[in-house]
Amino acid sequence: MKSIVFSPNALLFLFLSSCGVYSFTGASISPEVKTISIQTFFNNAQLGPANMSNLFTEGLKDYFQQNTSLTIIDNEGHLQFDGYIDKYTLTPVGAGASGRSNQIDYAQLTRITIVVYATYTNVIDDTFNYEKKFSFFKDFDQEEVDLSSVEEEFVEEIFDQIIIDMFNESVANW
Repeated sequence: MKSIVFSPNALLFLFLSSCGVYSFTGASISPEVKTISIQTFFNNAQLGPANMSNLFTEGLKDYFQQNTSLTIIDNEGHLQFDGYIDKYTLTPVGAGASGRSNQIDYAQLTRITIVVYATYTNVIDDTFNYEKKFSFFKDFDQEEVDLSSVEEEFVEEIFDQIIIDMFNESVANW
């Protein structure tokens, strides 16, 4: 009679894949949770690109599609997101000197900060529900970068981090 020998890695893989609630993205989703609904995050910020609402909402949907097996539905999913883009600010964070007596000094380093207000509802387990503001920023050098040419790229970079934070807060339980 032949015996089967499993390596520790194989045993760990079998254990993790058999429990059905862990994924390698860090998501810890109950097996009863099958659907997610993500409402449009409207832009309430006074500044920023006009398409921020669409960029954020579609980015959030894409992230959940790529990192979970949940089905996105229009309304009343097992997991539900709602919210809005609250603020978009440009703040000087580093001074620069013009080097000339007839010119004024300027803000060389500028920070774009975006704040998103999100409501998350888990209809299966309400202990994970939250209403929270998420924010992130990107610094850039005004001497080297023309904001109008890279603003959308910066906004997407900021949104990527906010989406990761929302994902971790909702289904990764970090």
